[in-house]
Amino acid sequence: MSEVIINDSNFEEEVLKAQGPVMVDFWATWCGPCRMLAPVVEELAGEYAGKVKVCKLDTDQGPETSAKYRISSVPTILFFKNGEVVAQAVGLQSKSALQEKLDALL
Repeated sequence: MSEVIINDSNFEEEVLKAQGPVMVDFWATWCGPCRMLAPVVEELAGEYAGKVKVCKLDTDQGPETSAKYRISSVPTILFFKNGEVVAQAVGLQSKSALQEKLDALL
């Protein structure tokens, strides 16, 4: 697995202070669409290795961060650049839709 697992305690270091673009998958273990999206996120983490940092945050393990970014449904993917949210995707997404957003960050 090439995704970085994050939570409330390491979110700032791993995402906000990261060099380059970051994709954060906000998900939950009980969420069916999240489990369907997981292999796509893992593939993207491999394909964009060295270009985009791909992180996963279980909303049950990161309630403060989830609240800060107003995550009300999962899966939600936020795209960060220089510590700021520049795009988002809510709900089950196709790989190509996520690739478009990632390519726009580069």
